[in-house]
Amino acid sequence: MEKNKPIIVVLGPTASGKTELAVSLARFIQGEIISADSRQIYRGLSIGTGKDLDVYQNGGVPVKYHLIDILDVGEPYSVAHFQFDALKAIEKVEAMGQQVIICGGTGLYLDALLRDYEFSRMTDFANESLKLNRDFIVFGLNPMAEIRRMRCANRLTNRLNNGLVEEVEQLIADGINPNDLIRLGLEYKWLVNLVQGDINRVEFEQGLTIAIQQFSKRQMTFFRKMERSGIPIHWIPDELSLEGKLAFIQSRI
Repeated sequence: MEKNKPIIVVLGPTASGKTELAVSLARFIQGEIISADSRQIYRGLSIGTGKDLDVYQNGGVPVKYHLIDILDVGEPYSVAHFQFDALKAIEKVEAMGQQVIICGGTGLYLDALLRDYEFSRMTDFANESLKLNRDFIVFGLNPMAEIRRMRCANRLTNRLNNGLVEEVEQLIADGINPNDLIRLGLEYKWLVNLVQGDINRVEFEQGLTIAIQQFSKRQMTFFRKMERSGIPIHWIPDELSLEGKLAFIQSRI
């Protein structure tokens, strides 16, 4: 593969199918995935953050991923950290001759990387402003609102059935500070309240379902803001099959 081939970005709101699409694409074009998710960086949050690590391993040749499970809960991490780590990961993937595929739903992380955010002061890990200096092409998944709501609700049910509450109980038993989990927001905030007895199961499921759906809407609002700021996004029709979505991407790269 020629050096510095344009970076491919796959973004979308929660439960839109980003991971499955990005992994399938990586298998097809010999790529590696750099995660742009503000919570998947933490170890132990596998179910609640939807890491879906089995997707990377099953269904074909295993796909390498980066910036997942790199910190313990409670360790500080910022947009500047992500910008630095993502650029280093991009260099590493390109050095191996692989296609860089960035996949995630944390809009601020993606925006900082693609638009070369400059911070008001230098960090202790970077003594100069960092620049992507790469061409990129961005693809977006945007299911209709009612479909997003249904998928969010169904995914929460599946995660609860697969041990989501038990995951948090074990994290706390292992010594993770509940306040650090609460600061992660969404599932973990509600889960801590549930396991500590501050809310009951019905309040938990109803409240968290609404919170996730609202979060999904905010993600889409941010992606539209990215477009207005000058980042073109090729929106993939949701009605396409996985194969159709892959063909959509290929026709544009």
